[in-house]
Amino acid sequence: MNYWTVIPAAGQGKRMNAGISKQWIELLGKPVLAHTLDVFEKDPSCEGVVLVGSEQELKQMQQFVQTFQYTKVRQIVPGGKERQQSVYEGLKQVPEEADLVLIHDAARPFITHDSIQQLVNVASDSGSAVLAVPVKDTVKKVVRDQVEETIDRSSLWAVQTPQAFRFSIVMKAHEKADVEGFVGTDDASLVERIGETVAIVMGDYHNIKLTTSDDLLFGQAILLDRQGEKHNAHRTRF
Repeated sequence: MNYWTVIPAAGQGKRMNAGISKQWIELLGKPVLAHTLDVFEKDPSCEGVVLVGSEQELKQMQQFVQTFQYTKVRQIVPGGKERQQSVYEGLKQVPEEADLVLIHDAARPFITHDSIQQLVNVASDSGSAVLAVPVKDTVKKVVRDQVEETIDRSSLWAVQTPQAFRFSIVMKAHEKADVEGFVGTDDASLVERIGETVAIVMGDYHNIKLTTSDDLLFGQAILLDRQGEKHNAHRTRF
């Protein structure tokens, strides 16, 4: 099934302490945003991308899209103060006839086509689906620097993006949240709030979000590992 993608890229990434927005930080010679957009540009099922940036960086984004020749970026629009507002502005640019829309973090450049396809397949049947991975660490509830409770992790999942929804469902959820001034932790939480069921699709532990400088080290290792896999596959083939 074909889909549209909204990519919020308006955050400043203050925890990265890089002096620039994290989507412009280079990994192996390319900006993080380029690694992210490459995945959707090369996916035949992706009909179009709406890129949401800060007002100050719109011209930079337009030049970037032209330089890298991203033909699937249909719109570049300014976002809001919060990620949720930016996503909502992006959704307003998705064609009304679109059936499925994916919402994906610009700073999560390691998503794979396989994960996207699995997500799209489930969302096309269920209406809403998110990628997630089981929590591996022990999780404790802490109050005033004291452990209050150890949480049973058997039912805990760490949610990732993309998150996929029927366009009508996610638009209704965002419109309701906007009118009522509700801010959720992710787009799925808005959809859950209007009574819709959200399915879980097994994600990939490599599908990390680049938030701190330490993440850049992991990200570079992931890219180098993938390059090594492609090189080995090429050698095996010939």
